Amino acid sequence: MSRLLFKLRNVPEDEAEEMRELLSEHQIDFYETSAGNWGISMPALWVREESQFQQAQTLLDTYQAERSARVRAEYDRLKREGKHKTIIDSFRQNPFAFIAYLFVVYALLYLPFKFISALGQ
Repeated sequence: MSRLLFKLRNVPEDEAEEMRELLSEHQIDFYETSAGNWGISMPALWVREESQFQQAQTLLDTYQAERSARVRAEYDRLKREGKHKTIIDSFRQNPFAFIAYLFVVYALLYLPFKFISALGQ
């Protein structure tokens, strides 16, 4: 019976590809489900054989610890060099989207407050 190994929603494509390669290298029989046409299904990696699940889980845990350390080291290096992305960089990259997001956040914070205060009157 198949078991869920790894959910792929909001996972960077490079990480998903590395996971596929890792499972293939260790000859673990797996398959992948997609999010479907409308994106409402669960994209995930599944292990077909129950007997291989523990090995796959161990590989996943090791891989994630290594990836976490690698990504943190890369972020620290960029931060030391002053090349990490900041809020100012986001504004410079796309000022109209940045302002639109600020407006949406303001509306989401203001409208409930206004609605509640109107109910109190």
